[in-house]
Amino acid sequence: MSSFYANEELKEIGFKTYGKNVLISRKSSIYSPEEISLGNNVRIDDFCILSGKINIGDYIHIAAYSALYGGVKGIVLEDFSNISSKVCIYAISDDYSGETMTNPMVSNDFKKIIGGKVVIKRHVIIGSGCVVLPNIILEEGSAFGALSLINKNSQKWSINAGIPSKKIKDRSENLLNLEQKFLERDDDNG
Repeated sequence: MSSFYANEELKEIGFKTYGKNVLISRKSSIYSPEEISLGNNVRIDDFCILSGKINIGDYIHIAAYSALYGGVKGIVLEDFSNISSKVCIYAISDDYSGETMTNPMVSNDFKKIIGGKVVIKRHVIIGSGCVVLPNIILEEGSAFGALSLINKNSQKWSINAGIPSKKIKDRSENLLNLEQKFLERDDDNG
């Protein structure tokens, strides 16, 4: 038996949509699959959690132990974005101010849920152990070093790191040329 779900099993899970060459570990946890769309060439590794509204593009890898909490606000991963291991992405969170209660076992009458859509654009790479907070747009080509706290929008083609993350320098856009060559080769082989 393969460590990834077979195509027939993916259909049974009940995803909103899913494309070709989708590899999802049998050791992952999927909540509300009817809210999750998967593109082509997607790999989700062991012990990942996907919950809520999530839209995953093409050529996406989500490494082991990562968690995407989309809630009703949603998370979007555009083509060629990459999530390293142990990354947590939150489109929703409890209010930690102390003005309301927290945790899923408390009625919503006693707590305040905060959040906003998280958009991770093309060719974004998020290093191991990063945390992405709600209502964030990570612009095309931005990269984030391991263990960064991402609490604000990024600039295009930037390299960022830290707690909170900040821009360190520009990132090369050369991979756009490589993407074009890759897609041409992939079309020839497809």
